[in-house]
Formats: sequence, structure tokens, C-alpha cells
Amino acid sequence: MQALQSTSLRSSPLNPLHQKPHNATKSPTQRLSFIKASSSSSTSNSTVSAPKREKDPKKRIVITGMGLVSVFGNEVDAYYDKLLAGESGIGTIDRFDASKFPTRFGGQIRGFSAQGYIDGKNDRRLDDCLRYCIVAGKKALEDAGLGGDNLSKIDKEKAGVLVGTGMGGLTVFSDGVQSLIEKGHRKITPFFIPYAITNMGSALLAIELGFMGPNYSISTACATSNYCFYAAANHIRRGEADMMIAGGTEAAIIPIGLGGFVACRALSQRNDDPKTASRPWDKDRDGFVMGEGAGVLVMESLEHAMRRGAPIIAEYLGGAVNCDAYHMTDPRADGLGVSSCIERSLEDAGVSPEEDEVSFQIVETPPMGKDIGVCVNYINAHATSTIAGDLAEINAIKKVFKNTSGIKINATKSMIGHCLGAAGGLEAIASVKAITTGWLHPSINQFSPEPSVEFDTVANKKQQHEVNVGKMAKAFSLFRILLDLVDTTPSWSFLHSSLEHLASVHLFPCIKAPSIQLVCISRGGSVLLRRDMLKCLVKEASPSFNSGIPGYCSCVVIILSRTTALRFMDR
Repeated sequence: MQALQSTSLRSSPLNPLHQKPHNATKSPTQRLSFIKASSSSSTSNSTVSAPKREKDPKKRIVITGMGLVSVFGNEVDAYYDKLLAGESGIGTIDRFDASKFPTRFGGQIRGFSAQGYIDGKNDRRLDDCLRYCIVAGKKALEDAGLGGDNLSKIDKEKAGVLVGTGMGGLTVFSDGVQSLIEKGHRKITPFFIPYAITNMGSALLAIELGFMGPNYSISTACATSNYCFYAAANHIRRGEADMMIAGGTEAAIIPIGLGGFVACRALSQRNDDPKTASRPWDKDRDGFVMGEGAGVLVMESLEHAMRRGAPIIAEYLGGAVNCDAYHMTDPRADGLGVSSCIERSLEDAGVSPEEDEVSFQIVETPPMGKDIGVCVNYINAHATSTIAGDLAEINAIKKVFKNTSGIKINATKSMIGHCLGAAGGLEAIASVKAITTGWLHPSINQFSPEPSVEFDTVANKKQQHEVNVGKMAKAFSLFRILLDLVDTTPSWSFLHSSLEHLASVHLFPCIKAPSIQLVCISRGGSVLLRRDMLKCLVKEASPSFNSGIPGYCSCVVIILSRTTALRFMDR
């Protein structure tokens, strides 16, 4: 939405924030008697203290379920399979007659069914924005092992809902206005106000589930979902909730929604080839493409999740929010505001940018209570395909991450369009799936790349990638810790002590967890320990461990937006 200009709204200049000097010299890894972080900003023989992280299980926030409604359907795995295949969900709008609009295409959801999740009467009444929210929320609970009777096992007074939307029930609102104009006020449905306001998705979901904890919505345009994640985590950390359903929902592909963005001159007009219209970082991009859907996460305290034996998918580490105080829609060209928020989030989450890249070695008898540093090497970008926005975001990233050679960036919106308030939720799920599969989905429609981008944009074809830390603009990203084993043939007792060390520093769920969920051991940074060996290791390390090891990844998330919210997750 960068095209909208106003002579009455002047861009206010800001003094550049002080940037830390970058030392590009990398220090060699040293053989130590414990896990060591070697940093480029230190001398070759000095030990660097890793950033501090939350260790209290009551305040650590984990992700235990994911649910969505998308242009690729309502199943998380099918959704990500389509993304990995580089399939575009963009097509000609047929929900209404768009022939007179200069933009006649979008990421319109077709064939949506709420059967089994919403009763027939309400399904007919509800705005799509609310239907998407309810279905995605219930599917996320099922994914978290809380479907059916299992929901009765939690304290519903400590469970809340925080699902936001940028536009609200736009269809209901538009229909109400039309009824007023054409038929008078007596013909306005009594559901006009309730189904149009932005908090009704959270409210209806809570009513159906009986959740009596914090319940409201946040509406911050493209950053909506991520603000909801940030606020939900804070409710849990303050002890106001044990569990929150959080995310975003949007259904704005209707005449008034399309017309509004056309009036802003924000949309692509590539009507002759809609599937190639969303092309972030391409020289010929001409605006964003509207999308719709919902993306929702189940967030819990680690203590609560472990007590009920929940599947732990990811962990929220921290975040920051700010505003660039610059213009209603235009970003600062230099990215200031966004870059400062990234820096604050990295610090709060205890994650290092790439210039402080660290390497690790484990040897016998690691000390207890030490933290391990990680660094960013993957970004799921906001990347809307707008002229000004794409490069402004890149400039912000470059302010923080000085060396672009080791960082990969991709753009989910190239395939599903810009889902507005739901964008962060849908892209969060895509990023978590990137971690668990080890594959990054492509940024499609990369025909003539902007030379100033200077990143590997995973152009047009998926890539396998071992993620250390991922940062995300407007959605999530991921990180993964690889532990290089110094010993050529490490003993089980050594590996056992290493596992206990990792549990003690709270990088993984503690050693008494019902399942270990996260183990990634490698030699030379590439060869993973075989799964059968890992099962033996886990069994010997602790009888309480579950031998079914689901994956090897973790995730970190940074969220960038016009009103910027950033946060991190690790799995």
C-alpha cells in the first residue's frame, strides 16, 4: 500500500539510530572443555557470553498447534506442499463481477466448507472473516491434541482467544450499508454490528469453546497476526492465561475491499497473467495482490504444555514493537524504524544477528547452566511486491545483517497474495513447516531480480536448507542449532551428558519432558545422527523420553511491518 500519497500528511524525518560497528572477521572455533560460542566481534581465543533467555517454565511460551484456512485449502500439510511446489493460488475473481475494476484477480478462496466446525444456521449468517477464524481456531486445537473431549482437561478460565483482523466483517458491513441506502434502516439485519466489529471472531470462538480467559482482537493492518502472538505471549507470561489461541483472519475480497485498495493505487494490474502478478523483488513488480484466509496458533506456557503432554512444535522467545512515525502508508526508504525494531527483538529474544555468528563444539563434561548462542540465516520476508515496500524492507534488513551471503530470503505472498490481517498467521505456519521439513518454499515469479537485494531469494524452486536462526518480516521464520561432535566415535555416556546439558540450559524441554521433541546432532555440520541411533540414545538417556523423534528443527520469528512488530520462536 505504498502508492497512497497525501499533501496534508508530511513524512517526518527521523535522526538515524546509532548502528553498532561491524567486524567482519570471523574467529576460528576452539577446542574447549564445554560448549563455546565463538564470535566475529571477539578475538580468536575469547569466549563470548550468549544472549540470555527466559528459563522459567511458567514464562516460556511454546506453540503446540496450528490451524489455517487458505487458498490452498484448510490442511496445514497440503498448504505447505502447494507452497513447496511453487504453485500460485492467484486467479481471476469470480465471487462478484469485477470486470469494471482495473484489477480483476486475487487469492480468492473457493469451495470453503465449515462442515463439522460451524452449525448450519450460523454458517449461513456469519461473515467469511468469522467463519475462517472459527474453523482455523478449532483445527489448531485439534492439532494441539485438544479436540473433542480432551478440551475438558484444561482450565478454561485460564484459556483465552486473541485473533485479530485488519478489516473485520467487511461483507456484513457492506451489505448493511446497501440495505440502509436501498431499503431503509428497518431492513438492516440485527447481526450488522456484531458481525462487523473486529473482535467478534475471538468472541464467537471463545463462546463455542467456553474459554473465559483474555479475549479481544488487535487490528494493525498487515502486522495484526503478529501483534496478537506478541500480546498472547505476554498474557501467559503475566500469569493471566495458561493457553491462548492467537492469530489473524481476513476476508476482504469483495467489491468494497477491492475498490478501496484500487483507490489507494496499491494493487497490481497484471490482469493478462494473474499468476505472475505477485513478484516480490522483481524489477517489473507493479503492486500487491489481495489474498484472504486465517492462520492461528495455540500458544501455552511450557509448564502447562508439559503437564498435559502436548506436542511442542515451537517456542516463542521474545519480541518488540515500534512505529517508524513516518507516513500513513509509505515506508521509510532507509528502513529505519523497522531495523531498530529488529535489533530490539534480537536482543530481547537472546538471538544474535549474522555478524555475531557463533559456532559450537561439545566435548566431555559440559558445565551446567550455560546458554548457547545462535545466529540468523533465514528470513521469511514481508515482501508484498510493491515498488517502495520491497526495497525499504531489504534496506532495513541490511542495517542489521551486514553479511548477506549466508542468509536466504523467501516470500510466501508470491503464491498466496497479501492476506492482510491474516498474513502473519499464514506465513508463521509456512515458516514452522519449513523447519520441520528442512525445505524452504520458493519465491516464485523471480524473472528480473532487483540487483540491490543481494540475498538468495530461493528463486522459483524450493531449496533444502539447514536453518540456524530465521528472521521473519510479517510472519515467522526459523532456526536450528547444529552441534558438532568433536569425538569421532562419541560414547553414549558423553552424548547422554550433552543431552542433559542442553536440557539444563532450556534449549529443549527439560530432561523430564514426556518427549524430547528436538535433537539435532551432526558431524562436520552436515551429517545428522541416524534416527535409529537417536532413538537408542534417547532411550538410554532417560526412560521417560518418547522414542518417536518428530524433527530436528527450531524456529525463530521476526515480524516486520509498517507498524512494526517483531518476535521470535524456536522449535
